[in-house]
Amino acid sequence: MSQPIIISASPHVHSDRTSKKVMYDVVIALIPAFLVSLYVFGFSAFIVTAVAVVSCLLFEYVIQKYLMKTPTTIGDGSALLTGILLAFNLPAGLPIWMIIVGSLVAIGIAKLSFGGLGFNIFNPALVGRVFLLVSFPVQMTMWPTAVENNTTLADAVTGATPLGMIKEGLMFGDTMTSISANVDFPSYTNMFLGLSGGSIGEMSALALLLGGIYLLVRKVITWHIPITILATMAVMTGIFWVIDPESYASPLIHILSGGALLGAFFMATDMVTSPMTKKGMIIFAIGIAVITVVIRLFGAYPEGVSFGIIIMNAFVPLINTYFKPRRFGSKIKAKIV
Repeated sequence: MSQPIIISASPHVHSDRTSKKVMYDVVIALIPAFLVSLYVFGFSAFIVTAVAVVSCLLFEYVIQKYLMKTPTTIGDGSALLTGILLAFNLPAGLPIWMIIVGSLVAIGIAKLSFGGLGFNIFNPALVGRVFLLVSFPVQMTMWPTAVENNTTLADAVTGATPLGMIKEGLMFGDTMTSISANVDFPSYTNMFLGLSGGSIGEMSALALLLGGIYLLVRKVITWHIPITILATMAVMTGIFWVIDPESYASPLIHILSGGALLGAFFMATDMVTSPMTKKGMIIFAIGIAVITVVIRLFGAYPEGVSFGIIIMNAFVPLINTYFKPRRFGSKIKAKIV
């Protein structure tokens, strides 16, 4: 043969849906959460998101054009999505230069150093977020507090997230009854709607569920990862809560607060950094949930979703090795009755 046949890495999927369409579908699904962040945090949420998006696009263009000297891919939507997800994992009011640093880490280190879209091992937005959390823990844990009777945020007021309040209260000997009775502790309704402390994109369970349903309907993602993560978290935290409800929060609090829904629907389902098969997805999701719950209940940080996803990202090649899809054309062995 005069022309060599070049076969790319698996999986091989025949579909009219391009990666660009998938990226923009996810962006559309994140719009409800973004609108809630604007309602709660006002212009500061827009600033954080705009800076993250622009810097991610800029770093991808500059690095590819002048350092890697490869065609630029800022139009495929992946850098745009990385910027949005990075912003959604940051507190409102974070200094602009920190957002830019996080974007550089996400695009330059977590994505392009591996070869770009399709080759990165870890979710780029989460790598940027974890880098900032470890490097600047004070600024990354200063949470502006939403005001229930106002449409915007009182910028001068900061407070802990629900999970942070629980972690701190239990550390000082309080019970869940006394913690939940605190006037600053948000109700289930406020956590569901998004009127509580936290990163700008993780607060509203309603908005994230709407986006997740959109992705499921559009078949951008399947149920295996998000439902398994949430179900495993509910079962694990439910066991501890039933045994000692005064020392452990209810499963509903764990699901509605923190990054559980954002991580389950929008970051753990990343096609590049998640397993190929349904069995692999379930194992991957269980691992994320277990790590998250262990960190939340027994670790130093009140939140563990980001760490859970990144750790399990590292196991994806191993999971794919042991849970491979059946080869095309292979025969299914008949059972002998």
